[in-house]
Amino acid sequence: MPVEEKTLLSQTFIDLVEKLSNASGVSGAEGSVRIIVKEQLDLLKLPYRVDAMGNVLVEHRCGKSDALSVMLAAHMDEVGLMIVEEDEGGLYKFEIVGGVDPRVLPGKTVLAGKQRLPAVIGSKPIHLTEADERKNPITVENLRIDLGPGGVGKIKPGDRAVFATQFHSNGFSFSGKALDDRLGIAILLTLLANPPDDVDILAAFTTQEELGLRGARVAAYALNPQAAIAIDATPANDLPFWNNEENTVYNTRMGQGPALYVADGYTLSDPRLVRLIQDTAREAKILYQIRQPGGGGTDAGSIHKQREGIPSVSISVPIRYAHTPCSIAWHKDIATTIQLLDAVIKRIRKETLIIS
Repeated sequence: MPVEEKTLLSQTFIDLVEKLSNASGVSGAEGSVRIIVKEQLDLLKLPYRVDAMGNVLVEHRCGKSDALSVMLAAHMDEVGLMIVEEDEGGLYKFEIVGGVDPRVLPGKTVLAGKQRLPAVIGSKPIHLTEADERKNPITVENLRIDLGPGGVGKIKPGDRAVFATQFHSNGFSFSGKALDDRLGIAILLTLLANPPDDVDILAAFTTQEELGLRGARVAAYALNPQAAIAIDATPANDLPFWNNEENTVYNTRMGQGPALYVADGYTLSDPRLVRLIQDTAREAKILYQIRQPGGGGTDAGSIHKQREGIPSVSISVPIRYAHTPCSIAWHKDIATTIQLLDAVIKRIRKETLIIS
């Protein structure tokens, strides 16, 4: 990787991502992340409000009566676990919140409850399982969160548990939990620090995206923008020990810049916005890639169906190992995502949305 790529992100940005990544924010319990967002908005001297769903909403008006209003959305929540019942001896039954593969859970350390108590997800060790048993799929019913005997009664049903992964940056990439979508949060805060002069930016830091794009639905109705861009993360499908073939679900690759969505499981991206983004990237010589139509979804899936319809599109940072205890993102992809979004919101006009 070229040396110059190491300095694409400021230390301030890296520190913000670290703080966001290490915070607890499983869907429906995003409070710790919300506090960080509010602190950053206070530093930017931007007014905000928090709605009944816990979304943080910002309306940055440029002062022009005929300005186009553009919603930028990034979700605060992360996948994780919810306590459902206490067993004996500090063991707790739990359920998955969001799309987590149970195979990644055994032996992982977590932080449970509001106290962030350290615990381990326990399962039978290999010594206690039969050969046939090891062929069976892992299910959460056979796993427990183990706080040890000192954890008896310390957490209760409904409490969340997050992976205990700590953030690291090596100068070229990040590793940490919840990069989906704490990267989007940091990017959105960066864009708010330098908004366009002639566009109204309506920012939504949303809740419960991982459970069905719930917060964005309420936020879009309240803000009622004329266009919207969801900022998210998307799984990269590029490891050499995989089949290395593009498929119709996930084809994005690390190092190829932000992924522009044409369609996903919830949205047909507005073709006018897709064209604007492509034209902007080409003219500004900003690297990007097309995410092939397929599965998954972003907040755009709820936003575009609100009010009388809101033209929407998604732009995501490619990451490896999404929805696992630890993901990886490259500085290069994050930097080009910021560059592209900044150029797009400064170029978009009402004429962009004319239907021929």
